[in-house]
Amino acid sequence: MEKSPYGELSAKFSVNLVFEKFIKVEGISAQEFRRAKGSFTDHTAAILTSRHAVDHFFRMAKELRFDIPDSMKYFCISESIAYYLQKYVQYRKRKIFYGKQNFPDLIEVILKHSEEKFLLPTSDIHKRSMLDLLDKAKVNYTNAIIYRTIAADLSHIDPNKFDLIIFFSPAGIKSLQSNFPDFKQNQLFAAFGATTANAVTEAGFSLDIPAPTQTAPSMTMAIEEYLTNKEKERRRNSRK
Repeated sequence: MEKSPYGELSAKFSVNLVFEKFIKVEGISAQEFRRAKGSFTDHTAAILTSRHAVDHFFRMAKELRFDIPDSMKYFCISESIAYYLQKYVQYRKRKIFYGKQNFPDLIEVILKHSEEKFLLPTSDIHKRSMLDLLDKAKVNYTNAIIYRTIAADLSHIDPNKFDLIIFFSPAGIKSLQSNFPDFKQNQLFAAFGATTANAVTEAGFSLDIPAPTQTAPSMTMAIEEYLTNKEKERRRNSRK
């Protein structure tokens, strides 16, 4: 952690950071997928937005006994996800394309191959904005829900012992409420992304540190900005 942005944040402000997974991912069975009338056939390309999507795409194909053709094209949200495909396919022998880390960039790549029929493997909790962009661009695609995001067991922690809780997805908020139904907010909340921020306020909590912002494009920068401002305020008050 020392070489990470969070490690630098910890060293600069002498704060303790604890990393906890509020959510976990589990695969949907092939039987359940079939009951939902899901199918991998007749698709010529796959849109992959995360490592989970990659793992469960190939898991489901195996469970369905679907032989993925060598001609299948893969459209990945980032270069790192594209390289992750090497776990399952011979990278140099496949048609693999990728964007610049966000879905709007990937849409531009997808539109250059508009003749394809795309499969979008996702979790049961996914960004509606992805589907909206695909619909707006009139992309021929099928959304395949092949894994689900569920609350992790957090019984080993006491959320009231933390001064700040950081959320990166709406599922994290649901997990907090699921694990601690009587939880009352007595600390700061930070949220990354508009959908996560909305989930915080819709759950009745207050949002203290949103990210990204114009001055803080990352979560660590947003926290650093907040702590810096608080330190300046403390110094001003001490001089009065």
